[in-house]
Amino acid sequence: MTIPVEANSPYDAPPDVGGVYALPTPHQASQRLAAGWLWLSFAALVGAGFFALLVVMARTPYVSDIFPTVDFFRSALVVHVDLSVLLWFFAFAGVLWGAASPPKWMPLGWVALLLAVVGVIVVVVSPFVSTGGPLMNNYIPVLENRVFLTGLFLFGCGIGLLALRGLLTIPLTGFGANRDGGILCFGLYTAAVATTMALIAFSWAFATIPFFVRGLPYYEALFWGGGHVMQFAYTLLMLVGWLWLSSECGAQVPLTPRISLFLFALGVAPVLFTPLIYALYETNTGDNMGMFIWMMKIGGSLAAVPIGLAVAYAMGNRGYPDPSKRPLFAALLCSMVLFAVGGGISLMIKDSNTIITAHYHGTGGAVSLAFMGLAFVLLPKLGFRAPDLKLASWQPYVYGIGQLLHIIGLLWSGGYGVQRKVAGAAQELHSFGQVAGMGLMGIGGLIAVIGGLMFLVVVFRAMRGRTR
Repeated sequence: MTIPVEANSPYDAPPDVGGVYALPTPHQASQRLAAGWLWLSFAALVGAGFFALLVVMARTPYVSDIFPTVDFFRSALVVHVDLSVLLWFFAFAGVLWGAASPPKWMPLGWVALLLAVVGVIVVVVSPFVSTGGPLMNNYIPVLENRVFLTGLFLFGCGIGLLALRGLLTIPLTGFGANRDGGILCFGLYTAAVATTMALIAFSWAFATIPFFVRGLPYYEALFWGGGHVMQFAYTLLMLVGWLWLSSECGAQVPLTPRISLFLFALGVAPVLFTPLIYALYETNTGDNMGMFIWMMKIGGSLAAVPIGLAVAYAMGNRGYPDPSKRPLFAALLCSMVLFAVGGGISLMIKDSNTIITAHYHGTGGAVSLAFMGLAFVLLPKLGFRAPDLKLASWQPYVYGIGQLLHIIGLLWSGGYGVQRKVAGAAQELHSFGQVAGMGLMGIGGLIAVIGGLMFLVVVFRAMRGRTR
């Protein structure tokens, strides 16, 4: 089936490889904007890697004794989590939305990037220029000081403008056309919808939380609903990555265009109930929080499971790809394994211990690996050099194995009752099993940090000079 191309097609250049599940080279103006977001995502990972090293060392038996206070661990953890999840994920979303959009509303795109850059800088420097204790609430932990919160607000404004531009510009015609990557465009559009709904949830919670709620309960209620909705945006972006990477590897995914579109629509559908939940259940109540948990339990796998199975089947039939595609194969394989492990661990969660941490390190690591693989694909499309094949082929395995060991250690420790969000003596590691589990966690975390550094080296080498 062929679909006519719009007169204002998002691309001036003719389509290159990939078919239904790949985007062609963007317009030059879109390349520059997407490259700006890529630099920001790179910077976020540099900061996240530094703070991750501090976090792992602060939790590793014996090594943790050199760190003076638990607050040091918690402050480092807050900045690490926000950089490695919120800021890195949405900065890379900017790369994808920028690459998929035509050169329309460009001033809006650059203002969004500027706000996001300033927000990231302010978040990173806030622990050193302002006082305020770390609060380990779920999804978006915070340092309770004005500088940090200002940086977070600026970044949120940037992401709001970024998602708005995506909704206004990502083409929604020609879904089935191979030449325009319409299915991936629709997948990216659904992620923009989920992101917008998350921002609506944050705003609604901010406006309705009772005035007497302060401290940790306040931020828990503020970010709870929107935090759950953000997971849908991350997952949809990851699924775009899986389909694109499988296509680049030469796999034939056994999904018709209509089924693919239906699955992406199904994947975003649960978040549309967000306003209804806030309208029916008062913010900062158990009923409100429980409804978002059910949203995630019921809706979180609606698109991920069938698309994941289809991609796994296609890659199994395709086999090991040519050397030039092996970095993409490695990133896709490791991403899918980590997501499956993280999803399986979610069924084991009962108490507030490190099993929860193991779960979100699995799913979060899966999203990161999908983005890393897409970075390898996008570098030449954005005018940079192609990545070094040898280093890029090993990097996903190092990062993935490190994350897997990290997860196993956390799962093991959680089975012995080790609590999450604590460090040093507060972990109360008395038995050999507890010490061994957290030791494995530390070793795996260090290996994952090495894998992350390898990714930064690959990307930095490719981005040092533009080819056009």
